[in-house]
Amino acid sequence: MLFELLSDIIKVDDVLLITKNNGATCEIRSNFLTIRQKEKWITIGDNDGPAHMHVNSEIISFAEFIQEQKTDKISFSIRFFDENDERIVAAFFTKMYDDSKNLISKRKVLYDSLYEKYSSKIEF
Repeated sequence: MLFELLSDIIKVDDVLLITKNNGATCEIRSNFLTIRQKEKWITIGDNDGPAHMHVNSEIISFAEFIQEQKTDKISFSIRFFDENDERIVAAFFTKMYDDSKNLISKRKVLYDSLYEKYSSKIEF
């Protein structure tokens, strides 16, 4: 189910995939990414391209849909965690608001449809 969820996420334009640790942050836009799995490794993006990500499917324990209130808007994301509740990868839905800071309903529908398909917390 992890592969399926990640596949559905990268089909949505303007999702920012982020991996982060104490020393570095990597951000990749979902636009035109490929995805494949070989054994435990899920590769997002072209392995020979300028950017790609390898996700160890055995380490991801669960994912959560998170709507977080920021100063002037709500942030929409799906975050993937290990068994120690440490975030491994996050998918942030960007360009959710127009120039007047109004929520774009078509973008919200994309997020909501994934939420409805998978539920708020998914165990792997």
